[in-house]
Amino acid sequence: MKVAVLGAGAIGAYVGAALHRAGADVHLIARGPHLAAMRRSGVQVISPRGDFTARPHATDDPAEVGPVDHVFLGLKATAYAACGPLIAPLLHERTTVVAAQNGIPWWYFHRHGGPYDGRRLESVDPGGAVSAVLAPERAVGCVVYAATELQAPGVVRHVEGTRFSLGEPGRGVSARCLELSGAMRAGGLKCPVEPDLRNDIWLKLLGNISFNPISALARATMRQMCRHGGTRRVIETMMRETLRVAEALGCEVGVSIERRLAGAERVGDHRTSTLQDLERGKPLELDVLLAAVVELAEITGVEVPTLRTVHALSDLLALRSAA
Repeated sequence: MKVAVLGAGAIGAYVGAALHRAGADVHLIARGPHLAAMRRSGVQVISPRGDFTARPHATDDPAEVGPVDHVFLGLKATAYAACGPLIAPLLHERTTVVAAQNGIPWWYFHRHGGPYDGRRLESVDPGGAVSAVLAPERAVGCVVYAATELQAPGVVRHVEGTRFSLGEPGRGVSARCLELSGAMRAGGLKCPVEPDLRNDIWLKLLGNISFNPISALARATMRQMCRHGGTRRVIETMMRETLRVAEALGCEVGVSIERRLAGAERVGDHRTSTLQDLERGKPLELDVLLAAVVELAEITGVEVPTLRTVHALSDLLALRSAA
């Protein structure tokens, strides 16, 4: 199996290292000091499950890699619309694009069925710019439950979690999902193929939609947000509103808000990806987390006043941090 990791940051490099350890032909595509370190010393993974080093091929030129079976997309969703020149050399007729993104994916209503089938969400696919680059037919969904950070160039700190759930937009269990799942499991990851990944999308989003923007606004870790009474109540309210939107779309999360909060608190003083991006001056990936759910609330007629308020505040933060 030939796999390219386009955007081999913390999560991408971690997955690439695991796949390489399992014997896959892995190519990491990155840039800057991180790329230089991976070329020099490989990917060094520091993990409570055991440290290891993998030495897959690393480059900044996708044309050097050529067509692959699977592209694991580690880019931020904000970069999808502009990634055409990077991804084009990696594609053949049957190449799968596995987007390891948080939030609502651009393909959400592709083969969804029902009254919303094929509908495009402006917040995640403005003007169809993402679909034009990443054809929904190629997409396999991926919900990431692992927490990682780049401790230094080429060094990935694995905080907790090894689960990467895969699923087809059209539901069911496909051969391409099973193939990739088998390779990821051989590399030491948990990788179930879900018959309907949209339930997992909402389960993960339940935390991301609340913790990520609040962490950026308050400059707070997971533990700090959970233990502060005020932010905990805001997060609980955001989660309740999110569950109502999910239910209006026929999805069931199956986990209580209290259990979700307890799980987040156990993560400890981990900084969310949004807070990490803010601290590093990178674009904030909030449209797919928050704006998309506000748009879905409008479509389904669900009232989400707290989500709207936090969206307004975090959107201004994103604009100011990008200036």
